[in-house]
Parts: sequence; structure tokens; C-alpha cells
Amino acid sequence: MARMSEEAFWKVISLFNWKKAGDDDKVLAPVVAALAKLPEADIETFADIVAEKLHALDTREHARHAEADADPDDGDTYISADGFLYSRCVVVANGRAFFEKVLADPTQMPKDMEFESLLYLARTAYEKKTGREFEHHTPVSFESFSNAEGWKPTERTRPGRYTGENVPPGNRRPT
Repeated sequence: MARMSEEAFWKVISLFNWKKAGDDDKVLAPVVAALAKLPEADIETFADIVAEKLHALDTREHARHAEADADPDDGDTYISADGFLYSRCVVVANGRAFFEKVLADPTQMPKDMEFESLLYLARTAYEKKTGREFEHHTPVSFESFSNAEGWKPTERTRPGRYTGENVPPGNRRPT
């Protein structure tokens, strides 16, 4: 079975109706409709590619530029796992050219923007198509701080109150 191609993925992403910005359901509607017409395996692959792209952006340097005062090397500086995830969603939702630019240059990370709704596209389309719950698990995690390679400590990295064992795993940064 062929996997959805990168080209097909970015073509689907390009369908967002940004004229309806402010109403995520309307922004997402053309993408949900297009995905729901695809085979179930392609919807799963779409979810996999979203996760791959978000995982690739899950780096110490991208986090450094996602918030004006973020210092991912300082374990005492709080960085919201959800906030960082939702800002990475903005990058993917804005298409291939923007994604590639930000991936190559973390200083281009958008600040104070979020698009959490990207995370629910595959599930919404799958449920619309099948009437069943979407139970697919992506091969990589899109959760913040899960990209071990992207969060390798630097010579400036130091532990603190947001890196220790007492911090819940979803908000614990690597040191």
C-alpha cells in the first residue's frame, strides 16, 4: 500500500481557508473534507506526517525563539509544553515553504501564535469518513520535549525546577 506522498500532504495543507481566520472549524473545513475523501490509510499517513513535521521542529533552538523570554538552557525558566507545541502547529499549517524556512532557521519561529486545531484534523476526517473513533498512533511523538536529538544539552544547559524528576513528564525538559 502506497503511503501519502509529501507532495500530497502539502497539497492538503494548502487547502486551509485562511479567509475564515478566527473560526477554526471554517478554516479547517476544506482540509477535513479533502481528507475524508481519501482512503483510511492516507488519513493515518497524514497524521504520521504531521507528527514527523512537529517532531522535527521540537528542538531547543526552536523553543528558544518561540517565546521572547524563553531560555531552554535554563532549567528554572518555564516553557509551556502545550504553548510550544501549538506554535509549532502554526509553522506546519502555513505550508511547505514556511516550514522549510523555519526548520532551517529557528529564529524565524512565529511568536505568540498558536494553531492547536492542526492536531485534530486527521481524527476529525477519519471519524467523518468512517463513523469510528480514530485510534491510530503515530511512529514519532509530536509532544514537546520528545525529540531527544533536538533537545541534546549544550554547554549552557543547566538543571532547574522544570527539569527534575518532580516535574510531570509532559512538562519536564531534558538536561
